[in-house]
Amino acid sequence: MQSSNGRPRGGGGGTESSADNHDVHDPVSAEVTGGVRYEDPWYDALASGWGESAGTRTPVPTEASARREYDAPAAAAAAVYLEVQRSEAFQEVRSRYRRFVVPAVAGFSVWYLAYVVAATTAPALMARPVAGAVNVAMLAGLGQFLTTFLLTWAYARHARLRRDRAALELRWDTQELTRGIRGGAS
Repeated sequence: MQSSNGRPRGGGGGTESSADNHDVHDPVSAEVTGGVRYEDPWYDALASGWGESAGTRTPVPTEASARREYDAPAAAAAAVYLEVQRSEAFQEVRSRYRRFVVPAVAGFSVWYLAYVVAATTAPALMARPVAGAVNVAMLAGLGQFLTTFLLTWAYARHARLRRDRAALELRWDTQELTRGIRGGAS
């Protein structure tokens, strides 16, 4: 069987044992040490630079030179995002978010913990029948589901009415500022 790069794949029919068939990713060290090179059928050797002979390997740019190409725009983009984060509009969006989420999470947590504590410490209260086979515990459990859906609806409504437009304007402004840094390309 051959791999996608045209070379025979290791394993299957050879005399080497599974101990000899180990994963060596450096072709030079595999040739020098005489080790058997295991080729993963799901790994495209030519895509990453492994598998080429030592003489035909194309130079890969070093991390430092690649980093230098992107440092200037990245630093400028980081400055844009920091500027946006410090802006009054962003702080307003964040404070609107916190003004809704903190009380909602606190209220729901208290309601959930009250349900759990009542279920464990007051089983007689929770077992009290309300209507037929329906007891207080069942109503409180269904109330948990109901408050989850109500809280989700309230959050989506709050976001739509109080934050989405301002957040969209911030996103648009940020993209415009970063587009200017990248030279018009986005």
